[in-house]
Amino acid sequence: MAALCGRLLSCGGWFPPHQVVRHGSKAVTRHRKPMHILRQKLLAVTEYIPPKPAIPERCIKAPKKEVQEPSGFEKLLRREVEVTFNENKMITVFQNNSIKSEDLKLLRHRLLKHDIRMKFFPNQILRSYLGNTKYRNLLPLFIGRNIIIVSKEPKAKELLQTLRNTTQISLLGACIEDVLFSRQGVVNYSRLPGMQVVRGEIVSGLTLMTSQTCQLLQSGPVHLAALLEQYLKQQSEAATGLKGTESLEQKEIQGSPAS
Repeated sequence: MAALCGRLLSCGGWFPPHQVVRHGSKAVTRHRKPMHILRQKLLAVTEYIPPKPAIPERCIKAPKKEVQEPSGFEKLLRREVEVTFNENKMITVFQNNSIKSEDLKLLRHRLLKHDIRMKFFPNQILRSYLGNTKYRNLLPLFIGRNIIIVSKEPKAKELLQTLRNTTQISLLGACIEDVLFSRQGVVNYSRLPGMQVVRGEIVSGLTLMTSQTCQLLQSGPVHLAALLEQYLKQQSEAATGLKGTESLEQKEIQGSPAS
């Protein structure tokens, strides 16, 4: 048979019409029967339940807080906030009530004429910086959209005059020369006279005091000299009066024996 197949293949390239492939035995699949309801109840009742600890585990171990390192941009903003608070004597906080960008640019230009600058910082950066500084009492003001307006010298009067007609931003509070002010406090501070006026009043008061001091120092000797002159005058008048009375007495004595 094998020789015949080999001869046929060599002669004409004939292939058998069918190819026999041997298959393995069929696997027997047994489907798992569902558990009886009584057995399920019995297993549920007899299941082991471990006892709960007397102290909860959350009370024994403190939850671990993930410390996120700030990014480079956050570090840059924090450094800029630190420079802003250290270099300026007047720091005011305003609430932004949806002011237009054009009005904001115009307002910034008007403030720059008085050397007053406008700053914008995220509240998260401001809170992280102010929490450990002397400005931590300003933390309640930084809620929502805020604008920080600063100047190197206290210029509350110029600031309020510039913002007098601007209703889109409202003043919340300020820190002027390391002193916290409310809105009304800033208004009262702006009504105080300027430094030049105060210095002029101090100089005039000091000059008045020095002139009065000179007058007081000179009044004693002058008064003493006047008293001495009056005393000498009285003494001279008394001496002349005594001489007159003595001469009259002598004349009377000389006239009495002649009579």
